[in-house]
Amino acid sequence: MNDKVPMTIGGHIAIQEEVKLLKSIERPAIIKAIAEARKHGDLSENAEYHAAKEQQGLNEARIAELEDHLGRAEVIDVSKLSGDTVKFGADIVVVDEDSDEEFKYQIVGEFEADVKKGRISIRSPIARALIGKSVGDSVEVATPGGGKSYEILEIDYN
Repeated sequence: MNDKVPMTIGGHIAIQEEVKLLKSIERPAIIKAIAEARKHGDLSENAEYHAAKEQQGLNEARIAELEDHLGRAEVIDVSKLSGDTVKFGADIVVVDEDSDEEFKYQIVGEFEADVKKGRISIRSPIARALIGKSVGDSVEVATPGGGKSYEILEIDYN
C-alpha cells in the first residue's frame, strides 16, 4: 500500500518518539528477558521464554507498522492552513442539534486520533461528513447509536 498517511507535525513527532522508545528501551529489555529465560533450560516447556518471544514479535511488528507510517507520512503544518471550510487539521466546534451539547474536535491523521482529547481521524464518519463544510452548515452522521445531526459553530486553524 503506497497511500500517503496525512498527519500533523505533532503526530509525526509522537510516532518517531514511540519508534525510538521501542527500539532503545523495549527491544533491549525483551532481548534480556529472552536470554534470562534461556538460562532456565528446556525451551519447549519454558513459559517465560515463549512469552518473551511473543513480546518480541509484537514489538517488532509495532516498529515495522510505525516505520511504514513514517515512510508514507504526509506531514501537514496546521499553523499554515486557513480558510472557511473544514479540512485536515481544522479545529471545529459543533453542536448536537438534538441535545444542544457542544463538541470541539480537531481532524487529524488516523494514527494520532484520540477521541478523549477531541482528536478525530480524517477517516472517521464525523470527519468525512464535516470535510468541505462551513460555519452554519448542518451535517448528518451515521453513528453506531443511530443518526446524529450537527451544526458547525466554529472553524479554526492554529
